Amino acid sequence: MTAVYPVLAAVAAYLLGSLSFAVIVTRVMGLSDPRTYGSKNPGATNVLRSGSKAAAIITLLLDAVKGWLPVALVMWFGHPYGLEDGTVALVGLAAFLGHLWPVFFRFEGGKGVATALGVLVGVSGWLGLATALTWVIIAFFFRYSSLASLVAAVFAPVYYLLVDGVVWYAEGTIAASMVVMALLLAWRHKENIQRLMAGKESRLGSKKDKPGAEAGAPSGKAHK
Repeated sequence: MTAVYPVLAAVAAYLLGSLSFAVIVTRVMGLSDPRTYGSKNPGATNVLRSGSKAAAIITLLLDAVKGWLPVALVMWFGHPYGLEDGTVALVGLAAFLGHLWPVFFRFEGGKGVATALGVLVGVSGWLGLATALTWVIIAFFFRYSSLASLVAAVFAPVYYLLVDGVVWYAEGTIAASMVVMALLLAWRHKENIQRLMAGKESRLGSKKDKPGAEAGAPSGKAHK
């Protein structure tokens, strides 16, 4: 029976991750579906292109919470049920996969940046903070959200292993799940990487297509 609990926890985490808050929040707030404009990515960055900062912030927070919550619950209450570090790694990855391929939204999900950050915060608040600061630094100096996300994703497992025994004790299964998330996040950003290499990626703060723009109006295609 003990072996069933990690599976149930992973399924619950995947279902939670499958809640596409970019779609849910914009629908509740009466905004355009983020899958119909800009990069068509159901994530906070694209929701911001609707012109509603509030919707983007709420989406960002909820996407992060759905990554944090299953990890935190297992770490807080899992031990009596035999849920150890392996299950922590499993539920974190499951929530992330739910965001990428949500069962409730035809498996058409986002890129997973906020959800991955939530998972890291669940593992350690310090790890989440270090990763978030990495994103902020790269975004501030280079003005590319996608580049900041990629660099932060690469550095997350590095931080986790580098500070082993100082701030936390690293576990192999959790480190492996971080590496898998980083690889999947990079894969989901493959078009952004191509545009970065071609010098065509949109910078933070640049004007982008907005929902409801007039048909035929000259405007560059927006990206993440």
